[in-house]
Amino acid sequence: MKEGSPEVSVVMPCLNEADTLGTCIEKARTALQEHAIAGEIVVADNGSTDGSREIALGAGARVIDVKQRGYGSALMAGIEAARAPLVIMGDADDSYDFRQIPRFVDRLRQGYDLVQGCRLPAGGGQVLPGAMPFLHRWWGNPMFSALARGWFGAPIHDVYCGMRGFRKDFQQSLEQRCTGMEFATEMIIKASLRNAHIGEVPITLHPDGRRSYPPHLRTFRDGWRTIRFFLLFSPRWLFLVPGLVMMLLGLLGYLIAMPGLTIGGISFDLHTLLFASLAVIGGYQAVWFALLTKMFGMAEGFLPADARVTRLFSIFDLEKGLVLGTTLALAGGVLLVLAIQQWVAVDFGALDYPRTMRFVIPGVMLTAVGIQTVLSSFFVSILGLQRAHH
Repeated sequence: MKEGSPEVSVVMPCLNEADTLGTCIEKARTALQEHAIAGEIVVADNGSTDGSREIALGAGARVIDVKQRGYGSALMAGIEAARAPLVIMGDADDSYDFRQIPRFVDRLRQGYDLVQGCRLPAGGGQVLPGAMPFLHRWWGNPMFSALARGWFGAPIHDVYCGMRGFRKDFQQSLEQRCTGMEFATEMIIKASLRNAHIGEVPITLHPDGRRSYPPHLRTFRDGWRTIRFFLLFSPRWLFLVPGLVMMLLGLLGYLIAMPGLTIGGISFDLHTLLFASLAVIGGYQAVWFALLTKMFGMAEGFLPADARVTRLFSIFDLEKGLVLGTTLALAGGVLLVLAIQQWVAVDFGALDYPRTMRFVIPGVMLTAVGIQTVLSSFFVSILGLQRAHH
């Protein structure tokens, strides 16, 4: 390897990998030498206590000590320390064969920003017996990969594969934040949202070679963390679409219940109005939250700029929001005053509830929506200041 100007940096995150680290380094070195690739091997050690650090140094790797715990923390530090423009990352548990490095390098040389490994047959890969837990193999990985393709347009079949290659400057432009296992999926989601040139290389997954320590992955914990992360990056699916559906159902409930219709022998009355109001209020809040989440994500670099959102809030400013919110609240207030007048008319005695509640329920709903609009408009204004600062 040419130590002066490497083309490729192989980055391995490490936490007590003494059983397999030396083998991984040797395979990576062999691949680089046999294909005349000028490269270096960087081990990002995350506080190993089993001699992994000494093994790496003895094998000729460059060791970066990373104090902040976490898979993402180790990788970010290792990538930051990489001296080459191209980076290949992979776990040091010998489940990935680093002799396949040249296949990733070839694709990167062709101009790809990110080259994702694929262990699953759907993308041409192979999982050897005992290499992947049953739930991961047949449910978790295919499901999350399908979500990544459907929600974010990621052209990959194995979202969890930890062996991948990328241009260092491209990865740094993503401004990744996740310090845990979400680092890998964050990279794919952000790259997809930025319309990066993403390729896929089929690889073979081998059984974990470690014997002294159990695997770091936890099926249900990490599965939940992944779906949570996906949802936070997709406010459209988490908030906007459900919110719009709730609002439409609520408005439909009002159309049916306000006149007290009976459909198919089922009467729709005040109870339906209450449920419809709940749907409208909850849905309206969800729609606002989708927009606010989108704005915050754009301002903080989690999500790419969206011209539609920028255009919307260039038209809908704080003053318009205050006018709209105040108008809605006043309309609700008028209905509530009319209901109070009905109470006054009977000397604060018993009311004709089916009639009076047709004023009270929509009055409360409109007032609540008006207050939501005013408060959300102020928050949009605050986010706008933050975006201008960025």
